[in-house]
Amino acid sequence: MSRIGRAAANAATTLSVVRRLAVRRPTRRPGPAYDGNLTAAIAAARGPALRAHLEGELAVLTPPPLPSLPPLVEEGRGTRPVSKPAVLHLVTNSLPETVAGYTIRTHGIAVAQRHHGVDAHVVTRLGFPVTKGHIDAEAVAEADGVPYHRLLAPVPLRADRARARDIARTAHLVQRLRPDVLHAHSNHLNAQVALAVGRRFGIPVVYEVRGFLEETWVSRGHSTDAESYRLTRAAEAWAMRHADAVVTLSESMREAIVARGIDPAKVRVTPNAVSDSLLSDAGWSSRAEGRGPYRDHNEPAGGLDTLAGARYSTSRDSRFTVGTVGTLNHYEGLDLLLDAAARVVAGGTQVRVLIVGDGPARADLERQAGRLGLDATFTGRVGPSQVADHHRRLDVFCVPRRDLPVTRLVPPLKPVEAMALGRPVIASDLPPLRELVTHGHTGLVVAPDDVEALATAIGTLARRADARHQLGEHAREFVRTHRTWTAVHHTLIDLYASLTEGALHV
Repeated sequence: MSRIGRAAANAATTLSVVRRLAVRRPTRRPGPAYDGNLTAAIAAARGPALRAHLEGELAVLTPPPLPSLPPLVEEGRGTRPVSKPAVLHLVTNSLPETVAGYTIRTHGIAVAQRHHGVDAHVVTRLGFPVTKGHIDAEAVAEADGVPYHRLLAPVPLRADRARARDIARTAHLVQRLRPDVLHAHSNHLNAQVALAVGRRFGIPVVYEVRGFLEETWVSRGHSTDAESYRLTRAAEAWAMRHADAVVTLSESMREAIVARGIDPAKVRVTPNAVSDSLLSDAGWSSRAEGRGPYRDHNEPAGGLDTLAGARYSTSRDSRFTVGTVGTLNHYEGLDLLLDAAARVVAGGTQVRVLIVGDGPARADLERQAGRLGLDATFTGRVGPSQVADHHRRLDVFCVPRRDLPVTRLVPPLKPVEAMALGRPVIASDLPPLRELVTHGHTGLVVAPDDVEALATAIGTLARRADARHQLGEHAREFVRTHRTWTAVHHTLIDLYASLTEGALHV
């Protein structure tokens, strides 16, 4: 990194720390900001730094018709060869610094697009990853052939001023790359940047809605009556209305978007998916290893009689393993998984629990597993290259999500990876999970928040290796047919072509 770049990076880090301190100051004396009422918090704020921070947050939640763009140093665009279509993805964060479903999805889409002849680039939000402590970040990082552009500039304390600088820096990048489409991904702030730059250069904008962050906020105990909830919901709707097209992850999310007044003709579904390599024989669990769905750990005890097939008995020295991979949020319902596993063990069936990942619920889950005396392993955060190996340690992947507004809308990514590796899934009976898991075919669907139903499903699959094998085979075939990044690419390239009057097609 150059001396100037390093100075900018250090400044960004310093300002990020100041912003966090400004947000945390009210914890000494709780105030209206913590109820999501920004206007009241501004009135009650003591000190100009905190007041400026809150005013900036309010400003980005109330976007103008389109954010203004600062004057550019030079007009016009670069000289990229027009024979190769190009897209610029605007995201909040990315691999390798942040490993989550959000960043894995971005990478999967970009890799598939480049593989199929699209000049796909990714740009992260102003200051990332320096604002997360990676002060040696370079202006461009490359992973699997995908260029990740970093906007390494000081991040203003006020969010609205940071947005303006993000717009200006992104505009300069667009001048150089000459993308045919700007593809912004949640949240609305990335869409605001894309729309400002797209309007300036006459480039169509796709907004990909990956979640409803205001519903996630409510799942943590906040109120839908709060000002932050209402303003965030309105800002998201603003971004959807102004975008030339909207992409989302599931039919349940599409229905929610249309219910917000968005034209259904402009909303398309591109579900979570996996790379084709994960579906290859090399990527899948091997019978010869005696792992995964081929172990018959306990004597059969009936159930799933409609699932015929040979019984695979390869090794009885390891316990049946059930678990999950992902971010450990409280709404994931993993406390229910631990209670259910304890019931299965109490009934005489050996069960091991494997929970891979980190998050707000981890400490509580570890204490609960200890109280229950479970054979449970918590790996903490793991790198992307380790995820598939952890999936292979599981016999059954479990998604026991609680029944909440956010879980009734947004689908997770990790179950798709598990299914690609031949693992059956036990999932809560929620709309986005029903789109993925078919009861008795690719897994089992149980009533949400029902420990007994979950324990019954786990116990059944623990005792039935043949059922696990057949469900896993069906799950893998479903993913191969419907859930690959190549399939997502084809949907997106058709969408891009419709927005560029057919000029962009591969």
